[in-house]
Amino acid sequence: MHGIGEIYRAVGPAGVVLVAVFMASLYLTVRNVIYLWVVGHGFMMVFDRIESGRSDYARELCGEVENPLVNIVASVIKTHAAHSEDLRAEVAYLFHRNFESVNNGLAYLRLISVIAPLLGLLGTVLGLVGVFRVVASQAVPDPALLASGIWEALLTTIMGLCVAIPALVCAYWLGLKLKGFRIEAIEHSYRALVLYGTACGLDEAGAGGRERRGQPQERPAAARPRVLGQAPRAGAVNE
Repeated sequence: MHGIGEIYRAVGPAGVVLVAVFMASLYLTVRNVIYLWVVGHGFMMVFDRIESGRSDYARELCGEVENPLVNIVASVIKTHAAHSEDLRAEVAYLFHRNFESVNNGLAYLRLISVIAPLLGLLGTVLGLVGVFRVVASQAVPDPALLASGIWEALLTTIMGLCVAIPALVCAYWLGLKLKGFRIEAIEHSYRALVLYGTACGLDEAGAGGRERRGQPQERPAAARPRVLGQAPRAGAVNE
């Protein structure tokens, strides 16, 4: 208890808040890093099976999908014809929906990187106020006491920077990881829709739709998204 009291007197209430903020940033970072690693590993395993010929797009994507990144590609394949032809916009929407918790975690990390230095500065200002109050009460100020008080006041500024810098680095690293996932989702969606013509039947025809659920269907040529720079085939306008 004596050691805890000494630490509290050294860092003050702002330092205690900074410790709590650091623990929150550590939790958010570890949780999101592990989650994205698991998601990325599962995504690679699915598409490795497809590219090696051990499976195909219809088998992997037309049924129930648990991996959120794979689910983005599966959702594009299942519903792309019934929605927009802008595949990038669809992926962006699905990405936000499937990775909402990660995006919230990144927002909190950026917030921590902003408020941590301010909390450290607040602790320093409060500490200096206490130091000058003690100096004003003494007829002859003690230089050693003054230096010790200033050192303790500056400690919270150091703590704030030590919390903010790693939080900001982790937020940007995780953001780049998410951007890479989005690019992978767009590329595999294009590959499945354009190169392989994969489409999953929608359950829109009652029992007949249920029988066709999960079965690969050839997409009509007019419904397939056209890759940028690809010339329309002859007769497409008349169709």
